[in-house]
Amino acid sequence: MANSPNAAAGGLVPPATPLLDRVRIPADMRNFSAEQLRQLAAELRAETIHAVSQTGGHLGASLGVVELTVAIHAVFDTPRDRLIWDVGHQAYPHKILTGRRDRIRTLRQAGGLSGFTRRSESEYDPFGAAHSSTSISAGLGMAVARDLKRQAGARDDRNVIAVIGDGAMSAGMAYEAMNNAGAMRSRLIVVLNDNDMSIAPPVGAMSAYLSRLISSRPFLSLREMMAKLARRFPAPLERAARRADEYARGLLTGGTLFEELGFYYVGPIDGHSLDHLLPILRNLRDAEDGAPVLLHVVTQKGKGYAPAEASADKYHAVAKFNVVTGTQAKAPPGPPTYTKVFAQSLIAEAEADPRIVAVTAAMPSGTGLDLFEKRFPKRCFDVGIAEQHAVTFAAGMATEGMKPFVAIYSTFLQRAYDQVMHDVALQKLPVRFALDRAGLVGADGATHAGAYDIAYLGCLPQMVLMAPADEVELAHMVATSAAFDEGPVAFRFPRGEGFGLEAVPARGRVLEIGRGRVLREGTKVALLSYGGRLQECLKAADELAARGLSCTVADARFAKPLDTALVERLAREHEVMITLEEGSVCGFGALVMHHLAGRGLFDHGLKFRPMTLPDLYLDHDTPKAQYETAGLSARAIVETACAALGVAAQTARA
Repeated sequence: MANSPNAAAGGLVPPATPLLDRVRIPADMRNFSAEQLRQLAAELRAETIHAVSQTGGHLGASLGVVELTVAIHAVFDTPRDRLIWDVGHQAYPHKILTGRRDRIRTLRQAGGLSGFTRRSESEYDPFGAAHSSTSISAGLGMAVARDLKRQAGARDDRNVIAVIGDGAMSAGMAYEAMNNAGAMRSRLIVVLNDNDMSIAPPVGAMSAYLSRLISSRPFLSLREMMAKLARRFPAPLERAARRADEYARGLLTGGTLFEELGFYYVGPIDGHSLDHLLPILRNLRDAEDGAPVLLHVVTQKGKGYAPAEASADKYHAVAKFNVVTGTQAKAPPGPPTYTKVFAQSLIAEAEADPRIVAVTAAMPSGTGLDLFEKRFPKRCFDVGIAEQHAVTFAAGMATEGMKPFVAIYSTFLQRAYDQVMHDVALQKLPVRFALDRAGLVGADGATHAGAYDIAYLGCLPQMVLMAPADEVELAHMVATSAAFDEGPVAFRFPRGEGFGLEAVPARGRVLEIGRGRVLREGTKVALLSYGGRLQECLKAADELAARGLSCTVADARFAKPLDTALVERLAREHEVMITLEEGSVCGFGALVMHHLAGRGLFDHGLKFRPMTLPDLYLDHDTPKAQYETAGLSARAIVETACAALGVAAQTARA
C-alpha cells in the first residue's frame, strides 16, 4: 500500500486518487482539507462495507460513525489523546484508520483482529470493551489520572474522549459515571452517538450554529467570567444566575438532564456532517479546563449502504453478504437453534400459564424473546441495557406470584451478580434464568464466552442449575423451570443449532429435580457429562470400546442439586471417572469432586479427572476449533481416559 508522493506536502489530490491509501495512521490525515476528509470518509465507508461482506460482523453501527471517526482522528492527537469506544462494535472504521487496514479482513477470525477494541491489539485502543456502558467510567479514570500527574508536576494536557451510544446510555453505570464526573469536574469529552432518535430534538443548520457558538472559546471564557462574577453575589443571586444560564441554553439546545449531572451540553448536531463536526470538535479540543462536556451527535445506523439503512436491525450484526444485493449468506437448513427452541418452549408454557412473563435486557432477538413478544406483547419486558434492574424487576414480580423468565446471555448475567445473590437467591424467589450463549461462542471471543455461570451460580445456596445435552432436553428444562416454584432456577444452553437427533416436542415434560440419566452402561470408565458435551462423550465411548475399554456414559442434567446416588454409583463401579462441562474450573466438576471427597470415595483408588475449559481466556475462532483448543473434544476425552489408565493413546481417533 504505497503512499502518494503528494502526501507529505498535503497537496490536493484528484478525486480518482484513493486518499485511504495515504492514511496508515491518523497523523497522515491531519493536514487534509475538509473536502479531502469528506472523500476519505466515503472511501472508508466503502472499505468497511467490503471488509465486513467478507468476514461478517457488526456493520450497521460501524457505518453510522464513519464521519465521526474521521473527524475525531483528524482533530485530536490520537493515540496521545485517549479515544474510548463504548462496546467497541462500531470501531471497524477506527481500526482501518489506525494501522490495521491490512488485517481488517481477518476480523473475528482465528489469529485475526478482535471484533471489539482491545488494548493488546493497538495503542489506539486505550481501553478494551465488548460489554456496554463502560466508556465514561474508564474515561473519567483516565482524566483523573492525567490531573493527578499534572498536580505532581508532569506536563500532561491530553484529551480524553468517550464515544457512547444512546442504547448504552440506558444503563445505570453510564449515569453513575456522569454523576461522578460532574462532581469532580475533570476535563472529559463525552460524545453521545444518538442513532435511534430516542433523545434528539430536530437537528439542522441553526442547531449546528448554536453548538459552535456555545462551544467556542470566547463564549466559554465569557461564561466562566460571568460565573466568577456571580460567585461574588449573595448565594440566592448566584443560584439564580446559574439557573438562568442553564435555562437559557436548555431552551436553545436541550440537554437539561446532562446539565443537571454537571456536564456542559453541546448539540444536537448532524453526526454525518463534517462541516458541523470539525469546528465543534476543534472548539472542544482547545477549550480550557472546566466542566466535562457532552457533545450530542445524531447519526443513522447503516448510513451510506441502502440495505443497512432500510433494515438496521438485520444489519446490526451480519454474516458474510453480497455487497451489490445486500443478501446475507445463509447456512443450509438444519436442526432448530437452541434459542428458537427456548422461545417456542416458553411460548408453549405461557399458553398454559398466564403467570409466565419474560424479561430481557435489550436483547429480544438474541434471546428469542422477540417471538414471545409477538405472541404475548403485554407479558414481555425489554428493560434496556440494564441487567441489574432486569433481575431485581423480575424478583419483584416473583414476590407477587408471577413466574418470570429472565432471558439473558451468560456473559451478561455477570453484570447483575449481586442482584442474583441478594435480591433473588437469598430471598429464595422463583426467578427463572435462561442463560443463552453458554460455553464458547466463536467469533465474539472471550468477552462473550459463557464460561463462568456454573461456577458463579453453583456457589449460591439453594440455586437449581440445569444444562441440556440437546435441544429436546432444553424443551424439558423450560417446562421443569415453569413448574418449579420453590426458589431460583437457572438453565444454560449454547449458541447455534441443536443436534437434530429427534423432534422437539411441542411442549416439554417436567423432569425430576436433581435426577440424571444413564445412556450407556459399562465397567471401566465413567463419563459424566453436564451440558452439550454428551455427544462427544458418546463418540469417545465408541473409540474406547474399540480399544477394549468399557464405558458408562451419563448425562447429569443437574449440577445443583447433584444426583448424588448416580455420582456415587459411578465412582464405586468404575476405575476412572471423568466429568465434562462447557464451563470454567470451579464448576460442575468441582461440585462432584467436593461430594465424592466428603463421602470418602477417593479413598479406594478412584481416578477422577474433571475436564473443563482451561484456566485462560480463549481468543475468537470457530466454536469447533475453540473446543479443540480447550481440550473438550472426543479425542481429548479418549486421551484423558487412556492416560488415567496408563494406556497408550497414540492410535486414538474420535
